[in-house]
Amino acid sequence: ILLVALGTIIAATMAYNNAMTARRAAATFSFDQALLVSEGAEAIAAYGLQQTFKQNPTDIDPTQLWNQPLGPVEAIPGVMLEAHLEDLQGRFNINDLVGTDGETPNTAAIAAFQRLLVMLNMNAKWADYIVDWIDKDATSMIPDGAEDSVYMEMSPPYRTANLPITSTSELLALPGFTRADFDKLAPFIVALPLGVSINTCTASPYVLDALTGHQQFSADPQQFTKDRQAASGCFPTMQDVLTATGNVQGANENLQGTGQNPQAQGQSNQTIASIIGQKSAWFRLTTFLTLGSTQFSVYTVLYWSPSGTARPV
Repeated sequence: ILLVALGTIIAATMAYNNAMTARRAAATFSFDQALLVSEGAEAIAAYGLQQTFKQNPTDIDPTQLWNQPLGPVEAIPGVMLEAHLEDLQGRFNINDLVGTDGETPNTAAIAAFQRLLVMLNMNAKWADYIVDWIDKDATSMIPDGAEDSVYMEMSPPYRTANLPITSTSELLALPGFTRADFDKLAPFIVALPLGVSINTCTASPYVLDALTGHQQFSADPQQFTKDRQAASGCFPTMQDVLTATGNVQGANENLQGTGQNPQAQGQSNQTIASIIGQKSAWFRLTTFLTLGSTQFSVYTVLYWSPSGTARPV
């Protein structure tokens, strides 16, 4: 009886180990297969961007080829593929709060970002906090801001990065900035290199209203979507936005008591052209893959280089 029990235990252990080895091998194979198919999706997206830039040298807008979703389609037997591109320059680049020298605050961008925060029922002080997190100096913004002296008192203590933000999740390091704040702001912001402008052709109505200084496009988002779809090209154009920035008095009134610099508000319509444009070079490819009962999601940032090629970043 003892020998039978020992033999049963050994046999069960061997069978279990063999089964787990087979499952690990299958999972590894599926993962590798998903990555290879997603690289194929990246190649398709790069080709689509190449055709778009050849056919539309003046602007990038949602009516063009790059904005057409792919699938669901069976890429290879047993593997379903879905993919779509998003223009990341349709979001507010938080690194633009600081000039291209990495030190000088961009008053136009700060004023616009403060208005975006207020529209989302958030405190406008976060703009100054982010500027201090990015800029090279150790002087806090006035009236709000935080440098090393604030962060060193936290538990555990740490210092400001004093570098451009690489991921928007870095905002969670700001003192008092909660996950709820991040979830509210995340759909409208992106962390791209210094000096990368906002594409007015693809920007959301909230970002556009933050730029212009008064509620115009976000008053009726559904109508805005219809107007953009009905447009034969870029909507609104860079000139439309610049024209709309001629009156930002309403924005100043809405921001009273929120703790930002009124002088910066007055300068917003003078330099707003420095942070907007009609072209884009940064895109995010979202790929969904289904292999039997297993699903994979792959996110790729693509950069369209001046040499005429798109590469994953």
